[in-house]
Amino acid sequence: MALTSVATLSIATLAQSPSAPIATPAPKPVQTDLDRRMGWFRDARFGMFIHWGLYAIPAGEWQGKKVPSAGEWILQTGKIQPLEYMKLQSQFNPVDFDADEWVRIAKLAGQKYIVITSKHHDGFGLWDSRTTTYDSMGSPFQRDILLELARACERGGIQLCFYHSIMDWTHAEYVPHREWDPRKSEDSDFDRYVGYMKEQIRELISGKYGKIGILWFDGEWEESWTHERGLDLAKFVRSIDPDIIINNRVDKGRSGMAGMNGAGDWAGDYGTPEQEIPSTGISGDWETCMTMNDTWGFKSDDHHWKSADEMIRMLCDIASKGGNFLLNVGPQANGQIPQASIDRLMRIGSWMETNGDSIYGTTASPFVRLPWGRCTRKALPEGKNRLYFQVFEWPKSIEGKSATLLIPGLGNEITNVRFLGATSFVSHATRTADGWTITVPANAPDAVSSVIAVDITGAPVVVPYALTADATGKWILTARDAQLSGTVRFEEKCDNLGYWTDLDGEARWPIRVVSAGKYRVLAEIAAEPNQGGSRFQISVDGAVSAGSSVVGQVVSGSSWCDFKSIDLGTIDCPRGSQTIAVKPLSKAGSAVMNLRAITLEPTNH
Repeated sequence: MALTSVATLSIATLAQSPSAPIATPAPKPVQTDLDRRMGWFRDARFGMFIHWGLYAIPAGEWQGKKVPSAGEWILQTGKIQPLEYMKLQSQFNPVDFDADEWVRIAKLAGQKYIVITSKHHDGFGLWDSRTTTYDSMGSPFQRDILLELARACERGGIQLCFYHSIMDWTHAEYVPHREWDPRKSEDSDFDRYVGYMKEQIRELISGKYGKIGILWFDGEWEESWTHERGLDLAKFVRSIDPDIIINNRVDKGRSGMAGMNGAGDWAGDYGTPEQEIPSTGISGDWETCMTMNDTWGFKSDDHHWKSADEMIRMLCDIASKGGNFLLNVGPQANGQIPQASIDRLMRIGSWMETNGDSIYGTTASPFVRLPWGRCTRKALPEGKNRLYFQVFEWPKSIEGKSATLLIPGLGNEITNVRFLGATSFVSHATRTADGWTITVPANAPDAVSSVIAVDITGAPVVVPYALTADATGKWILTARDAQLSGTVRFEEKCDNLGYWTDLDGEARWPIRVVSAGKYRVLAEIAAEPNQGGSRFQISVDGAVSAGSSVVGQVVSGSSWCDFKSIDLGTIDCPRGSQTIAVKPLSKAGSAVMNLRAITLEPTNH
């Protein structure tokens, strides 16, 4: 069939979508069924996302011009007519594609599963589909890419999963059409498109490609896709494979960052935050998907790479909040994964080879936040637990011989301490008023994230603890240490508190004051241009009387990460346990401010 008519392929013989059902909440799953489906996912924690399709051929350039968007969005951002874009199929011939090599790279990186785009928004399929010739078999390559990858994953012990786009820019029956598409939406039948999509999904999960772990939907945000259609599609998938995991984008659940039965009772088993790590995680199962640079599909001029060290800490952070990390690669048109991606994956894999026990099969940290790193938890026999402390900021040594790490607020007895990796250092644990201290080597075993395994009796018990001043009597109260309420949340990018859109939002730091006195208050704040003018108050134990609080006004900078230190005057801090609180008084822009730290300096008078 000619390419110009592929998108109008008749599917009268395929299953038709029923009329949209009456709005209803997603059915609550039986917990044992959910746990059975999610078991391998919770153990895996780290996976490879693969965005690959026709968009790798132009690689961000169309008719000699750079298109400023993610590589896989070139049809949309470049306003390319679908039938013109579809002609790229005649150029699709990735002669260097090697499924076993892809799996080898994932395994060396420490990744346990692969999610690949069976079909992205451009409608091109990477498998031999009976529903269309707009697939890899209809290209010069003439190979079923997904089948080759399925066999390689089976040989390599990797769980294969499929991404499948609900949105389809090139299919004649999908609506709405792009505004520059000469085809008219009113001439299309969306129910026929849904029938086509269902039949493609049936091909993918009925056994030909082995046991598929996840059906990862996307493109659900357009108005043509409704909550009722999401429920119907999830039910259809379950009728074929009751054990497959379905993400929340089968429905409208992403709007509330909800997982299964979250706000709005959306269909789907887990939440899918994109390009971000939620400051406190998400209730239920979830997975952060993220690019290594700025694009999902390959783009030849995108060299804005995250470092491997940064991504190792992201992996620790996500695991510490009970989530999975789905890290993307965008293979080139020839089928090879870019060397820059491979180099970073190998560095991550080297870290995982030593420290993977602190990631695989772990659950979220019992600590709200740790000032020097992250923590994951693993249950042991006889009711014991193991806490893996991933230390980013190594404590300073005592005369170059050893150092002491405070585990704040831990109430359990410690029965054993060991370091992951090769080290002969013998650690000692000592209980203190603020938790436990453990001795550590003078130098960090790993400059990015050293891991200490600490065995404790019973389930973790973490009690509130107060921050103490440094040797000069000064406190630096960082965003990472804050206790939060309202919409305000911690942001990794600039180590600050952000999204402060709610006047009820508050940040608090419990401190222990040894010497009562006056302390000068400095605040590190930021706001975009024209976003200044908000007012906020910093107080001791919520007091608003003179001497116990100060008021500041936000000044705009060049960006939300352009922090300025503002001197707010002095406050009186009584001796004993106190709480320093920051609360907005007014909001002049879209948010009150970004806050990186509060410093209290003794004035000595």
